[in-house]
Amino acid sequence: MRDDRETQFQTFEITARPEQGPPRLARLRAEMARAGLDGFLVPRADMYQGEYVAPRDDRLAWLTGFTGSAGHCVALADRAGVFVDGRYRVQVRAQVASDFTPVDWPETSLGSWIAAALPEGGQVGFDPWLVTVEGLRRLEESAAPVRFARTDNLVDRIWEDQPAPPMGALSAQPADLAGRDHGQKIAEMADALGDAAACVLTQPDSIAWLLNVRGSDIPRNPVPHALAVLHADARVTLFVAPGKLAGLGEHLGPGIAVAAPEDFAPALAALAGPVRIDPATCPVAVADILAGAGADLREAPDPCLLPKARKTEAEIAGARDAHLRDGAAMVRFLAWLDAQPPGSLTEIDVVTRLEAERRRTNALRDISFDTIAGTGPHGAVVHYRVTRETNARIEEGHLLLVDSGGQYVDGTTDITRTVPVGAVGAEERAAFTRVLRGMIGISRLRWPRGLAGRDLDAVARVALWEAGQDYAHGTGHGVGSFLCVHEGPQRLARTGTVPFEPGMILSNEPGFYREGAYGIRIENLVVVREAPDLPGGTVPDMLTFETLTYVPIDRRLIVAEMLGQAERDWLDAYHATCRARLAPLVEGDVADWLDRATAPI
Repeated sequence: MRDDRETQFQTFEITARPEQGPPRLARLRAEMARAGLDGFLVPRADMYQGEYVAPRDDRLAWLTGFTGSAGHCVALADRAGVFVDGRYRVQVRAQVASDFTPVDWPETSLGSWIAAALPEGGQVGFDPWLVTVEGLRRLEESAAPVRFARTDNLVDRIWEDQPAPPMGALSAQPADLAGRDHGQKIAEMADALGDAAACVLTQPDSIAWLLNVRGSDIPRNPVPHALAVLHADARVTLFVAPGKLAGLGEHLGPGIAVAAPEDFAPALAALAGPVRIDPATCPVAVADILAGAGADLREAPDPCLLPKARKTEAEIAGARDAHLRDGAAMVRFLAWLDAQPPGSLTEIDVVTRLEAERRRTNALRDISFDTIAGTGPHGAVVHYRVTRETNARIEEGHLLLVDSGGQYVDGTTDITRTVPVGAVGAEERAAFTRVLRGMIGISRLRWPRGLAGRDLDAVARVALWEAGQDYAHGTGHGVGSFLCVHEGPQRLARTGTVPFEPGMILSNEPGFYREGAYGIRIENLVVVREAPDLPGGTVPDMLTFETLTYVPIDRRLIVAEMLGQAERDWLDAYHATCRARLAPLVEGDVADWLDRATAPI
C-alpha cells in the first residue's frame, strides 16, 4: 500500500483548533472596542462571493475553529454565535470552544439573533467586500433597529500570519469540451443585458465559464481569482494579476482587455449609465462604488448562471466519459476494500488508496473536494474530514461512508457509497434500504416542465418519513463541468426554486445519520433530459433524469423485502448497466468482484 505521505492532493493535518479561538476572539473584541462597535460579522466569504475560499480568506475557521464550507460568526462583547446549517451541526460542536455558541441557521437568522442580543442603536461592523447587497438588506430588515457599519476587516488587523493571496495560473478550456467558443458566449451574455450598459461579474466560476478558462487559486475547484466587467457591446475587461495569464493572450483575443486587480475600483467608478449587478453575489463595496459614481444600478441575476447550468451536449458527453473513467477507479477501490480484513485499515488508508486509483487514470487534475471517509460514528458527521488525530480504525460491524470525486478536464464527479465492514445490524440495513428507495425514487422520476427542486425533494424522503426519519441537508446540488462541484442556481432541495431545465447536472444523495453511531448516504450524479412521450400520456413536454454515475450499490446492505417490484427492476437494470459499461475497463480479481457486486437482487 502507498504511504499516505505520497498523497498529492489531500492532506490530513488539522488546520484549526478549538483552543485557538478564545484568545483570538478576545483580540477581535479589543479591536471592536477601539472601533466603537458592539459587534463584528465574520462570514465564510471572500470578495469574489463564491462558495469556496482560499486559505487567506478563511477567516471564519481562523477565528472560531469551524472549518465547514458555509457559516457565519457574529462576535459581540458578551457572546459569539456561530451560525451553521444542518450539514454541520455535529461538526461545529466538536470544532469550537465554549466561548462560541453554535446557532441553527437558517432557522435562526443572523438578524433576529443580533436584534435580540443588542439594544436599540447597537452597531455591528462588517467588511463591505465580504457581504452581498442582498445579505446586507436581509440583515438590516431583520435586525432593526440595530445599525450596520462598513469598516475595514478587523480580523485582518489581528491575523499576523495571514497567508498571501493565491497566484495560480490560468489555462484555456478547449471549445470542443465546452461546446461553445467563448466569443459566442460573450455575445450571448451581452445581448442578455437588456438596457444595461454593463454588468459586473465577481463569481470565479461565472468568469471561468464565460471566458472558457480554468484557474488554480482555490483548492479542489479549477477557478481563478478574477473580476470582470461585461459591456453591452460584447467587450470584457478582466481584472486579474498579470502573472496568472502566461500564454493565454491568443486564447482571450482582442475583445478581452486585461487590467490589474487594483484597477477594478477605479474602473467601476468610471462606468456610466445603467449597470447590472446580481444582489445575491455582488459585494456591498461594489454597489457603493457604483452608486457613489452616479451609476444607475439594475438588479438581476448573474447572466452566466443559467447558461452555465444548462450543459452543452459536448459537456454532457464529457461528463459521461469522466464518470466512466471515475467509475472504473471506484470499482478497483471497492474491490480492494472488500479484500481487506476488518480492523486492518484506517480512514486515511481508505482516502489514500482511493486517490491512488483515480491517479491511475492518468487524467486526474485534482480531487473535487476532500474525500469524506467516515467509519462508525464519523459517518454521522455529514462533511467529515479525517486528520491524523481523528483517524479511526475501520472495525468489524462498522458502516463506512465514502463520499469523493475527481476533477477531470472533461467533467467533475461526485459519488458516495456506504459499505458494511463485516456483519452489521438490522437497524443499519433497514435504514440503508430506506435511503436507497429515496435515491431510486428520484432516479425514476418523470415530471412536468416548470417544476423545481422544492417540488421533487420529498420523493427522496418518503420512505424515511414513514419510519420517523429524515436528513438535515438537501437531496442534491448542481455540479459544474470541470468547475465547482457545488454549482447553482438549481438545487434538489426544499430551498430549490429554480425550475429544472435540460442539461442541468445534479447530485441525487439522500442519507440518514444516527449521531454517535453511523451514517448512510448513497449518491449518483444525474442530468436533466427531455422525457420520451408515453402511450396514452396527456402531459406533454415532461422531463426526467439520466444517470451519469455507474458504480455498484452494496447489495449486502439491502433488505430486498422492503423494495417494491419497480424498485427491484430499477436496481437490477442499473447493476446490469454498471457491469456492461465497466467490465471492459477492469480485469482479473476486480472483474470477478464486479460480476458478484452486480448480480440481480
